[in-house]
Amino acid sequence: MPNRVQYPAAIEPLVQFIEDTPPSEILDRTLEKLRSGVPEQTMLTASALAVARSSDLPPGHHGGPLHPLAGLYAVSKLVGRLEGEQRFVPVLQHVALSNKHIHHPAMGPYSMLEFEPVDAGGVEATKAAFLAAVNRGETNRADHLFLWLWQNVPQIEAFDLLLSVAIPKNALDDHYFIFPAYTWRALQGMDPQFLPILMRPAVRYVTRFPAPRAMPEIDALLEEHQLLSRVTRQETGEDETGTIGRVGEAIGACADYNDIPKLLAKALADGLSLDGAGEALSIGAAGLFMRSLTGNPMDVHLHTSANLRRYLIRLEGLSLRNKLLILLFWHTGPEVKATQYRMESTQQPDPAAVAALPHRTQDELLTAITESIYNQPPTDWSTVTNLGKMRAVPEVKGTVNLAQQYVNLGYDAQALMTRLGEIVCHDSFTEMHAFKHHQAIVEEFYATREPWRWMHLVSGAQAAAISFGKNMEIYEEALELLHA
Repeated sequence: MPNRVQYPAAIEPLVQFIEDTPPSEILDRTLEKLRSGVPEQTMLTASALAVARSSDLPPGHHGGPLHPLAGLYAVSKLVGRLEGEQRFVPVLQHVALSNKHIHHPAMGPYSMLEFEPVDAGGVEATKAAFLAAVNRGETNRADHLFLWLWQNVPQIEAFDLLLSVAIPKNALDDHYFIFPAYTWRALQGMDPQFLPILMRPAVRYVTRFPAPRAMPEIDALLEEHQLLSRVTRQETGEDETGTIGRVGEAIGACADYNDIPKLLAKALADGLSLDGAGEALSIGAAGLFMRSLTGNPMDVHLHTSANLRRYLIRLEGLSLRNKLLILLFWHTGPEVKATQYRMESTQQPDPAAVAALPHRTQDELLTAITESIYNQPPTDWSTVTNLGKMRAVPEVKGTVNLAQQYVNLGYDAQALMTRLGEIVCHDSFTEMHAFKHHQAIVEEFYATREPWRWMHLVSGAQAAAISFGKNMEIYEEALELLHA
């Protein structure tokens, strides 16, 4: 009989604890372990291993191991920025989500079984067999073949092959790209023995039907601008500031997202570095996010996906073709592309509205931003028939204007980031989307040059105002336990 995947003895009991504990007990018993000395990162590793082994992937992209694994990197980083027992809260959120999915009847009971790696006749033959399995939607065979590839080629080479499948499927669902890429990023800080196991759900997800639809316009851009032979510069420099700002602002002003890859391809052909193109995309994504009228707290892929792509194009070992496609496919994700139909026609926030605000000190303004987020009108869920079509309430603009005033006055960026990090810990609704967006705005602020970096802070406040209060059940229970 096949056996369930087993983990090293040092962590197996903790994994079983997360798998076996009833959801009604998981928060207090996890907090007990954290207080007794279990390191936060060890608990997060166990949570990831548990949800990968004991929850199945449902047909869509909500449920199973997808969002707990995709959110692992962001949660790990936020824990390191919080102080005292506040740092336990993101861990509790992650463990509770994993435990919920493990015990949900749509995803469990389930066991990831030990698989024998399959050699199809050497490296190239196994790569070809994997791609053939993808074309036929043979997820089980793809899983066997990829386990062999992890063991027999450099891991970055195997990952590059997986991305060659995931990137085109971005046009079907943003998560075909996000799931393997975010999981890979999280695993770079973990014990390398876990990588082949924790990547298995992503491999299976990416290789299932449907097949990607053709995007001949992207191939045409590669050919028209001869990008595979003309792009030779990886790192950016001060000499690119003007171009990066111009292209980024043009992306942020787009009405038709199909213009975005054209802007990037032309800039790359004219000599812009890959890193510079990623920065321009980040600036544009922030501009588009602030123009967005969405009230769906999960519509943050504009920002998080741009951040993820900047990370990937800096990775040594990825092919130039994949790096180019990573940039040129950004606009194709349905959750990205849908925002172009719910956009303000002009740049946001409105400078006149910001200028009309009364002057406040830094502490006063931090308090005002916090209160504006905490006092967002509650959602009347009886009126919500399609989460993807939700529009932000007018009060979100108030938060955005206050955040813009904060940066206009040159106040401490770190203080605002810290406050937003504390606020994001409330979120139990978005299945880690809010955590991922917060991490993205922190990284993009530090990775983006003046004067455009401020856009990421304002975007962070906007996202916090949209997501706050949708569901805070886990946070509220955790707060009671922490203060008990």
